[in-house]
Amino acid sequence: MAKAKSAFVCTECGAEYRKWQGQCSSCNEWNTLSEVRLASARPGGGTTATGRAGYAGDLSRDVVDLSNVDLSEVPRLSSTFSEFDRVLGGGLVPGSAVLLGGNPGAGKSTLLLQTACKLAQQRRILYVTGEESLSQVAMRAHRLQLPTSGLKMLAETSVETILAVAEREKPEILVIDSIQTMHLEDISSAPGGVAQVRESAAALTRFAKQTNTVLLLVGHVTKDGTLAGPKVLEHMIDASLLLEGGADSRFRTLRGQKNRFGAVNELGVFAMLEQGLKEVKNPSAIFLSRQEEQAPGSLVMVVWEGTRPILVEVQALVDESALGNPRRVAVGVDQNRLAMLLAVLNRHGGLFTGDQDVFLNVVGGVKVLETSADLAVLLAVVSSLQNRALPKELVVFGEVGLSGEIRPVPSGQERIAEAAKHGFLRAIVPRANAPKQSPKGMEVIAVDKLSDALEAL
Repeated sequence: MAKAKSAFVCTECGAEYRKWQGQCSSCNEWNTLSEVRLASARPGGGTTATGRAGYAGDLSRDVVDLSNVDLSEVPRLSSTFSEFDRVLGGGLVPGSAVLLGGNPGAGKSTLLLQTACKLAQQRRILYVTGEESLSQVAMRAHRLQLPTSGLKMLAETSVETILAVAEREKPEILVIDSIQTMHLEDISSAPGGVAQVRESAAALTRFAKQTNTVLLLVGHVTKDGTLAGPKVLEHMIDASLLLEGGADSRFRTLRGQKNRFGAVNELGVFAMLEQGLKEVKNPSAIFLSRQEEQAPGSLVMVVWEGTRPILVEVQALVDESALGNPRRVAVGVDQNRLAMLLAVLNRHGGLFTGDQDVFLNVVGGVKVLETSADLAVLLAVVSSLQNRALPKELVVFGEVGLSGEIRPVPSGQERIAEAAKHGFLRAIVPRANAPKQSPKGMEVIAVDKLSDALEAL
């Protein structure tokens, strides 16, 4: 018998090597190479120029001019959740592969089961469970009071068997829960390994592209929040979504990390109730559940998530440090950026925090990934440092540069309009974002420098 060929793949970046080495030369990570046994080419499958077996007979050899490609929009399938459709870019695209990741207990299986049960009333759906028995899934559907008629279920982990059943049933949507439990017979490694996850996802994705089926994959995450398995898995699929939210919180956020059919960093908000996940139509309302008496260090800012503005509250606590090296703790924002902003505050604002512990928290578990929160973070720190509460009707946004200037941010007019809709009466914004005519009942204060913002308080 011919000796089975193998390669070593980096689980962080997906780079391949012929032999094992301690450090990956592409991403410089240590001890991330895992051995992968290469499957032999199937008879008649052929091999493409990239060396992947089984693709040559599937792809069309006709060359088409780009100007002759049909520009008609691909019809989308609604998931019955407007927040889910928002993150997907408008709905499920036939022939696409969507990966849904999240921590254990976040609600991945619950969200897909709710979607599948509702869509099964008018669509052909095949739900494959590899982690739970059929009775467990049925009990959950009964507890959530979901319609169970019409949904085809299969408890299986063999990819070959799943594809055979899918070819017979011809579903419009195929749900795999989860990809870490799937395995191929001709690969000797255990389920969940790099080789099994990669090849199983490739086989399922190839089936979805050939049959124009929507493929929904559930993926596990590691302790640091990244998707478990090979990094190349994220390049195979069309959309990668992450369902975030701790077990102690009743709210879940669905964030798009990659989407070939819509905007990335789109955010959908759900509430975990006894009847399952329920979408939140107005996320700003839940993030602004503030106390009647305003406390020092609390301030509302407007962040832009995907295609809509969201109002969130940032809280700062500045206290005299008993340590030689004061602490800088940030939850929801980048800790390195907080240290940089404190240096700007010292240099251009005249307020020294080098001997103070600074704690920062974004209420509601929201992770702010843009720079529009800079000005709000600094003003919240100043409020706590001076022990003076800011007006409750004040909203702030703007980027702060290293020279103390206040830079404009995208979609400034929409942010101001969102704040006015929620009853805020005063806004401190960059001068380039100030509207020509302020919304009725709102005072917009335009600033150029950090010193101007401090004077406006």
